[in-house]
Amino acid sequence: MIIVAGATGDLGGRIVRELAGLGAPVCSLVRAGTSPERMAAIQGEIRTVDFDDVRATAAAMEGASCVVSALSGLEPVVLGVQGQLLDAAVQAGVPRLIPSDFAIDFRKIPPGTNRNLDLRERFRRRAEQADIRLTSILNGAFMDMLTGVMPVIQHRLRSVLYWGSADQPMDFTTIADTAAFTARAAMDNDSPRLLNICGDRVTARDLAQIAGTVRQQPYRVLPAGTIGMLGLMIGLAKRVAPGKPGDLYPAWQGMQYMRNLFAGEGMLDTPFDNDRYSGLRWTRVEDVLREDARWVGKR
Repeated sequence: MIIVAGATGDLGGRIVRELAGLGAPVCSLVRAGTSPERMAAIQGEIRTVDFDDVRATAAAMEGASCVVSALSGLEPVVLGVQGQLLDAAVQAGVPRLIPSDFAIDFRKIPPGTNRNLDLRERFRRRAEQADIRLTSILNGAFMDMLTGVMPVIQHRLRSVLYWGSADQPMDFTTIADTAAFTARAAMDNDSPRLLNICGDRVTARDLAQIAGTVRQQPYRVLPAGTIGMLGLMIGLAKRVAPGKPGDLYPAWQGMQYMRNLFAGEGMLDTPFDNDRYSGLRWTRVEDVLREDARWVGKR
């Protein structure tokens, strides 16, 4: 049996569906008080737990071969709830844990440059002291952001914005591909400590070429400033638009991710582990932009 925490989220729900599709016994741990609507969207067995009660949570994990965390949040979740999940897994004797590390390689970024990734690094240090085997899956940035919350592709200007160098490589993987790979890693008793996956490694210049091909119009790269200027913008945004307490992605947080990407911080190690499991098709940036262009055309 494989336990999944965070199944009410996009990534977690996809992991559960992938596991079920592969025929794996899967059980989702859901916090007490979760709305019936969110629980109805979860496939397979559900166990309601109080993560503050580590002993009871451990009892809900008895017999599991792996725990997958797809929890997302700030310190109370990444360190608090996920820390309780870790303690419960150790207490239950679960041999393996896949923590919610899905990101660029946060071990390589300068401390203090990305709040959310600093939390993952703090959890990593704690988890590596626990009596459990860990497998971290690093996938770069979620490719899905290129058509939404990461506004580097400016279709009205037929331009791709960049800071620093237009030739800095960046790693992207879709949420769907990350979920499919994670499900297989959860079933793999021999999974290593670290797995690097990447749907596409592209530069701003590559993005302009791909966008131009998809939209059948010439796109150019447009310099937005230096990495240092982006850092100053982040500092200003944190002061004038700090966001609401508990806001996971205020504007300045998204800018921190872009700074890491364009500065080349957190690039994944190669060779990638994409071919570790058979039967996976990796989505490229061009696929995502073509799908977005079709959707835009139907509006």
